[in-house]
Amino acid sequence: MLFPEIDEDSIFISRNDSEELLGTFSPHDFNLEGVAWPSVEHYYQAMKFETNDQGYFEKIRTCESPKQARKLGRSNSKNLRSDWAKVKRVVMTRALYTKCRTHSEIADYLLSSKERKILEDSQYDYFWGCGRDRRAENTYGRVLMDVRGKLRKEI
Repeated sequence: MLFPEIDEDSIFISRNDSEELLGTFSPHDFNLEGVAWPSVEHYYQAMKFETNDQGYFEKIRTCESPKQARKLGRSNSKNLRSDWAKVKRVVMTRALYTKCRTHSEIADYLLSSKERKILEDSQYDYFWGCGRDRRAENTYGRVLMDVRGKLRKEI
C-alpha cells in the first residue's frame, strides 16, 4: 500500500501533548458558556454529556489534568448526548477558537503557519487524526485550519 504524498511543508501536531500550543492538553484556560475551563480537553470531554448531569459535568471540568478529563469522558459512554456525533466537531471548533481568542500567542502561532496543511499525527485515530496510512479524516487538523481562516478574516 502506498502512503499519500505529504507536502513537505505540512505541520504535524499531537493534540494530547501538553507542550503543543495547538493541542487539547495544553494548559491554556479560557471561559466558555459562562464557565472557566482549564483546557480544551476538559471542555470537550464535559460537553459529551447532557447538561442535566451537573455532577459529572463538574467532575470532568475540575479534573487535575486533561488526561484525567479524557479518561472520565471516555468511561461513561452510555450517557453520551444523543446528538454527540453531530456536534462534536462544532464543540471542538468553539473550544479551539475561544482558546485562540483568549491567548493571543496561540492565535499568532496558528496564524504564523500561513497556508500550511496541519495534520493531527495519530496513527490510531481515524476521525480526529490522519491515521496510520495518512488517509484518515484528520478532522482535528481541519478544525485548526478552519479556526486559522476565521482568525485571519478578523485581522
